[in-house]
Amino acid sequence: MGCFTFIKVMMILFNLAIFLSGGTLLGVGIWVKVDGESFLKIFGALSSSVLQVVNVSYLLIVIGAILLVIGFLGCYGAQKESKCLLMMFFSVVLIIFIAEVAAAVVALVFTGLAETLLTGLVTPLLKERYGVNDTFTHIWNATMKEVHCCGLNNYTDFNNSYFYETHGSYPRQCCDMLEPCNVTLAAEKDVEGCFKQILEEIKTNAGVAGGVAAGIAALEIAAMAVSMYLYCRLDEK
Repeated sequence: MGCFTFIKVMMILFNLAIFLSGGTLLGVGIWVKVDGESFLKIFGALSSSVLQVVNVSYLLIVIGAILLVIGFLGCYGAQKESKCLLMMFFSVVLIIFIAEVAAAVVALVFTGLAETLLTGLVTPLLKERYGVNDTFTHIWNATMKEVHCCGLNNYTDFNNSYFYETHGSYPRQCCDMLEPCNVTLAAEKDVEGCFKQILEEIKTNAGVAGGVAAGIAALEIAAMAVSMYLYCRLDEK
């Protein structure tokens, strides 16, 4: 088996694994979106994960779809020795790599901006959906209880919310599980918001996160190098 054939086979197998992983994530994302309650019952509360602050189902669907596209382009492009598909594969991976680097820089340099953006997105959802949507409420209750936090920033995130207007109080997690959780008790307990808690957890596990990020970056660079090698070798055939 020549070098070209070996690399081609490895490219096909590697991208087949990516394709199958993407399909799995896409399926799980659809499952969470359609039946989130059963997902939580099986896997429990993902209380220590940042995924609880965002919509898990949409995140999984987007990641799964991207992996499906990448896996298909790489696998089918290598199998058919298509220069067009290989170049598309290279371009998509390069765009993702640049986006990841940009996101890492923004996360490191503009943490305050990230907090502002999250506040603008998540706080309105808390006001509108907490106490209305059972799955949304259950996820936030589990998060606030296990991480020992309240809202995204603090108890004021629930001001003028559906929950506060209906019950006349804040979630008990904002008062160290004491009731009634009124504004006086909430201000006295001053439980930190979940964003700060999750940020601290990320900083604590920065070494692991950095290692994972470096590994993913290395795989992406290797994938781009292999796809370009196959692309260039096709000119010689």
